[in-house]
Amino acid sequence: MSKLPSFLDIASSLEINPKKLRRLLSEEGLTYSELKLQLRRDIAIYHLSRRDTSGEEIAFKTGFSESSAFIRAFKKWTGVTPYTYRKDLT
Repeated sequence: MSKLPSFLDIASSLEINPKKLRRLLSEEGLTYSELKLQLRRDIAIYHLSRRDTSGEEIAFKTGFSESSAFIRAFKKWTGVTPYTYRKDLT
């Protein structure tokens, strides 16, 4: 996964004031940080369901420098480890 753009970069590319973008996200019950975490989770789930990508590769693709950090984050997001999630898909 390439590095996600900063909040200010997104506001600029949308040609919207950062305060307004922050308010719009807030109206949806989100922050930019939460949105980034949801994206990382969704990318991880996508790759886990494909079964052709190792856990280490998924960790890297979702922006983690270590597999252990990815495993902890995934368990926090879903309540299970990536291995258990993938195993339960069968």
